[in-house]
This record gives sequence, structure tokens and C-alpha cells, in this order.
Amino acid sequence: MSISPKLKLYEAFAAIGRALGNAHRLDILEHLAQGERGVEALAAKLGLTTANTSQHLQHLKQAGLVESRRQGKFILYRLSDDSVQRLLAALFEVGERNLAEVDKVLRDYFQARDAMEPVSPDELIARSRQGLVTVLDVRPRDEFEAEHLPGAVNIPLSELEERLSELNPEKEVVAYCRGPYCVLSFEAVARLRDHGLRARRLSDGLPEWRLGGLPVESGAE
Repeated sequence: MSISPKLKLYEAFAAIGRALGNAHRLDILEHLAQGERGVEALAAKLGLTTANTSQHLQHLKQAGLVESRRQGKFILYRLSDDSVQRLLAALFEVGERNLAEVDKVLRDYFQARDAMEPVSPDELIARSRQGLVTVLDVRPRDEFEAEHLPGAVNIPLSELEERLSELNPEKEVVAYCRGPYCVLSFEAVARLRDHGLRARRLSDGLPEWRLGGLPVESGAE
């Protein structure tokens, strides 16, 4: 009995689901949403071996989720297109709505670190235009230089406490990082409040900001 065209399509779609069925691969996709990366650089950020990272990337590439190009001796990877970011957003929404384990982690870690309502993109734009906030990017410098929010200041989380004097204490700080579950902004906000600064998080990260059609900049400050 031949397989129907519909089931052939569903089998192809199922391959995407299998490629996503690994926590490290979701982490890789979040990092690639910050910008193009080589295998070695990506492995270093993830704390994985180069061989393991390369294997994960091949699974994602076979499922059409990432693309690659050669630059000299190096192979660089990137998300295939914006639909991959939308797929991740849908996956996260389903998980938050329906999985008890997701709800537990959100409550026990994320909400425990910061129970305040985050700043929406619209609110951030309005307050930035009035000069009321400092937009703080706490990602590593290479990610900031690839793309960042307009007017953002880059202080990586590892340098934050040494560089507090660079922040205007009269302004509220709005911190952002890689995405809605990136711990860097949660940690940054907690540390800033410990030092007496007013601080909140942006509701999403750079990829979601870009996906919403909002402007981004590139290069050093």
C-alpha cells in the first residue's frame, strides 16, 4: 500500500520535530539567532566539544533549520530564515501553556529572580525617545557587535559589577540578552537592584525584537 501524499508531507515535517528534540539543539538555535557562527566559536559558547556541536548542526541542517557557507577554511552557520525563529516562539508558547515542568522552572528560577513585569518593546521605544532609560545589552561583545538594539550600551554580565559607574543612576536600566529564557538579563537585573539601581528586563531578546520588524544596529558602541 502506497503512502498518501499527506503522510509523506507529515513524515517530512516530523523530521523537523526530531531535529528539535534535543535541548542542546534548541540552545544552538538561540545562539545562531544572535548571528552567524563557526563551529568552534559556537562550541565554546555552549560548553560542548567541537565534534558534538558539529553533529548537532548537521541534524539541524538536514531538517532545513540552519544553513551554512564556507569562509576560507571555516564553515559558518546561520538560521535558514525568520520562520525558524517563529517556530521556536510557537514551541515555547505551547510549552508554557501546557507543560507543568515548564511552569515549575519559570516559577522556581525565573520568577524567583525577577517577579516584576518586564518592559514591552513599545514601552521601551517610548521611554527611550524621552531619554528616560538606559538600554543595557548584557550579551558578550561579539554578539553585541553583530547586532544590537539602537542606542544600547554593552556591558557583558561578567563585567557588570566592575563597570557600574558607567550607568547613570538617575535613569532606569532596561536589560536584555538573547531571548526570553536567557539568564543573563535576569542575573543582571538582580545585581543592579542589589546595588541600588532601578532595573527591569525587556520582555524578549534581540531575535524577537528583530522579528517584530524593529530596527537594529551593528558594530561597536
